[in-house]
Amino acid sequence: MTIDAKQLVQEMGTAARKASRVLALTPATQKSAALHHAADTLLQRRAAILQANALDLQLAEAKGQSAAYLDRLCLNPDRLHGIAESLRAIAAQPDPIGTVLADWHRPNGLHIQQVRVPIGVIGIIFEARPNVTADAGALCLKSGNAAFLRCGADSLQSSLAILDCLHAGLKQAGLPQDSIQLVNSEDRAVVTAMLQADGLIDVIIPRGGRSLTETVARESRVPVIKHLDGICHIYLDTAASLEKAVSVVHNAKLRRVGVCGAAETLLIHRAILHTIGKAVLMDLLDASCAIHGDAACQALDKRILPASEADWQTEYLAPVIAAKTVASITEAMEHIHRYGSHHTDCIITEDTSAAATFTTGVDSGIVMVNTSTQFADGGEFGFGAEIGISTDKLHARGPVGAQHLTSSKYIVVSNGSIRP
Repeated sequence: MTIDAKQLVQEMGTAARKASRVLALTPATQKSAALHHAADTLLQRRAAILQANALDLQLAEAKGQSAAYLDRLCLNPDRLHGIAESLRAIAAQPDPIGTVLADWHRPNGLHIQQVRVPIGVIGIIFEARPNVTADAGALCLKSGNAAFLRCGADSLQSSLAILDCLHAGLKQAGLPQDSIQLVNSEDRAVVTAMLQADGLIDVIIPRGGRSLTETVARESRVPVIKHLDGICHIYLDTAASLEKAVSVVHNAKLRRVGVCGAAETLLIHRAILHTIGKAVLMDLLDASCAIHGDAACQALDKRILPASEADWQTEYLAPVIAAKTVASITEAMEHIHRYGSHHTDCIITEDTSAAATFTTGVDSGIVMVNTSTQFADGGEFGFGAEIGISTDKLHARGPVGAQHLTSSKYIVVSNGSIRP
């Protein structure tokens, strides 16, 4: 690690800490005004942002990055409009800061309140998703936190262009520019320095592949909110609706194959393999989705390739899905417990008892019934956007929105009470 990286993180962290103290006292109206102006600016500067994104895409293509990777990196007019709408949606959310979580009186004369407060400085390390610059910056601002961002080299130009729009919003609202900072360096030593910046950064959130998340979790001295693989399952129950099964699985797998909410494994009750199961598999094959299946699935169509042990634990992020037959809902849940990533799992069924068993028994951040796993998204949950889908069990789990980027403190008031 170079001295320059340490110094850069020290300077940025110190500035972020100072800005966080301002944000902790900033009214909701002022934060919302900053986000609305940032959204306006982003649309006004869309040509410049798309030009910057074209440079990033060119660099990534030259490196031979996958189609799914390029899709996550790519911006277009519709996606920029979506980013602007996310900024406005976050602005419209209730302000979490100051929310009273609990309020009670004690016989000893104490009046106690538990209230939401900002965490402080949040570090976000992400890869090829330039929209994270806007989402993370906006969610941190909404929750009264300073954002310390570090993106991958492939998305740097796009992220810097988006950051300029956020800074314009902060300036218009009279808030410090250091409220949202992005490391303008490709030096990997900066990541190491961020992970060692305890006292300056309060929590680190990695947003990327398993390698990034595992490295951050292993090396960080700062608390981490983890987002691991999206090995998402769909289980077709004996009481599944044919129409829903075909439609939901098709959307869950193929709407956008490169997102963490894409379905990667299909579990089919063997009693419906030759009816509903076959219809779902044929629909996927006809849509040019490769299937790696067990022997029972392979017997349905010669286009289905043999599955290996590795397929059950693979996040393809591509038009590929693993398929397996199971004898019961219990076997389906056991498979999910063994191979899943605790991200998002779904049951397709019309049996309310089976749905209850599945939603109670599957230990994932998001458990769905008759719903495409592609809805595993903070925006779709009404959070405006998300910093990620947490697969942790402590602090935050599932989509991480503004209210999850908070801690709490107790406010105790009395009329001069003393303890005997």
